[in-house]
Amino acid sequence: MPTSRVHPIVALTPELEAVLKEDTNRRLRNLIAANIKTRYARSSPQLSDFFLAVNDKDVQNDESVLSDFRRLVPPTDYESYRPFMMIFNSHPCKLSEVENMLAPGLPIYIPLSSATSGKICKQFAKYFRSQPYSASPLPSRVGVISLIYTFAYRDPVEVVTDSGDVVKRIPVCSDSTGVTRAQNNWSIETDDTRMASILPGHVAPWATGFIIHHRSFLLIHALFALANPSLEGISVPFVTIFMDMVHRMEEEWATLISSIRNGTIPNFEQIDHVQTYLQLNMRADPQRADELQHIGPPLSGPGWAQRVWPRLKLLTSICSGTFAASLPQARSILGPNVVIYNPLYICTECLIGRTLNLEDTETFVVATDDLIEFLDMTQESTHGQVLQSWDLEPGKFYQPMSTTHDGLWRYLIDDVIQVTGFDPRSGLPVFRYSRRTNLELRLPHAMITEADLVTVIHAISGEDTVEVQEFTTVVDDRKFPQTVGFFVSVTGDIGTAGLASQKAFAALVATNVEHQIAFDADEFGLPTIRIVKPGTFADYRRWRGESLNVGVGQTKLPVVLTDPKAQEWMAKRVVTEL
Repeated sequence: MPTSRVHPIVALTPELEAVLKEDTNRRLRNLIAANIKTRYARSSPQLSDFFLAVNDKDVQNDESVLSDFRRLVPPTDYESYRPFMMIFNSHPCKLSEVENMLAPGLPIYIPLSSATSGKICKQFAKYFRSQPYSASPLPSRVGVISLIYTFAYRDPVEVVTDSGDVVKRIPVCSDSTGVTRAQNNWSIETDDTRMASILPGHVAPWATGFIIHHRSFLLIHALFALANPSLEGISVPFVTIFMDMVHRMEEEWATLISSIRNGTIPNFEQIDHVQTYLQLNMRADPQRADELQHIGPPLSGPGWAQRVWPRLKLLTSICSGTFAASLPQARSILGPNVVIYNPLYICTECLIGRTLNLEDTETFVVATDDLIEFLDMTQESTHGQVLQSWDLEPGKFYQPMSTTHDGLWRYLIDDVIQVTGFDPRSGLPVFRYSRRTNLELRLPHAMITEADLVTVIHAISGEDTVEVQEFTTVVDDRKFPQTVGFFVSVTGDIGTAGLASQKAFAALVATNVEHQIAFDADEFGLPTIRIVKPGTFADYRRWRGESLNVGVGQTKLPVVLTDPKAQEWMAKRVVTEL
């Protein structure tokens, strides 16, 4: 896939800076004009001073509106929006109370954020956009694709008039589901018309997207992908999900080959509600089964995917930051001729960036769908330190802050990015992900915060189980489904240690119900607890300090252990697993 490479520049030219300022100011005026009359803008304490200042001004033409925004609107977090979003959970949900809540009209979907430490997910409202979040255009067309996305949603919010008539049903779902539906105009009202169909250019029936059980969802997608030798692209939300599917194929290889040979859908768990639709689209293909049998399962050798799908040229998935650990194995499975494309740097709240160069999975350019501002991580986080794109310096670290079409005002994103330069075409900042502002363990279904992990340790530590002295955690993907893995040092005897994993799981569910939902869908396993030999954590600090050439006093044991070498070092010191 040849394409011209964009090389960032280290400083803005006067011409680029002028264009960047003009475009940013125009975008800000449009966002203010669209949302200044909403319920949130009129009622939020965070916007009271700004609303009074601009209420009688011509937003599009009065230049003082921009300075009013930058002077009077403070950074916000989710607690500013929670009372407004909770109204969507009212029964009944009245049109008169939720119309124009955060943006004009009603949301088209309500996504759930995995980045939460509360007992329930954060909810956001997403409103209609003429062009839903789109990635940079691909340099060549990809025809037949395996789209491994769920289309399922929870009980929709039914918005009713005062007389009780339903005027809109708003799906509550993951953001990837909502974005995919919006991009393709797949409304929930028309789902039934597609259930038995394979949409043009796809390999799996539409109904596959409504399998909730994670293992079965991946296996059915794998089945229809394996059955089609013409596959050219695979699109999946996260590269870790692609690797989950690979491991599921490895486990059920004989079953999948038999299904292709006989043209029957296997009796995987929790697919009864769609099995008829799946069977309508399954055809016996003994020749294809023989081909696959000869090639062997996915982990039988490098470059497996291109032997199975000779036309495969692209895997599209989010694979930067914490997901990058799965890239080496994914590249080995795919082979050297398949491009791994990381299209967006996105969170539930907003789109932050698009990929700068096709095959660079770690470098992005700031998106222009909304307004992105920045806090200098070396300064105090006050709104007096908010920086614009043209204020940034390559090499420095910043926290993004977004004002959006969907009604967020200077909303702080819990990420830290490092600016590496500017796009020579637009002047927009080019950046790489650095870390979370709060240390967290990232799983596909949820973020688990340091506070949550400490809560689990308190739950399992006691005279009747183990007395935990120190601990650290990893994403434990030794088996599937993956889970939270604890390395702990203990004092005294081990009590009824067999209950430790169940206690840890119960404590996690108490912090976030999404863990139970993921467990029931076979997407998340019971936490693992590995006890290390006495003195391990002291040895870790010594080893780490020597590795980094820093003093012992400067080396701390992280709550989340992300470095692969450190994880391997710790695993070698395990004496027992509970």
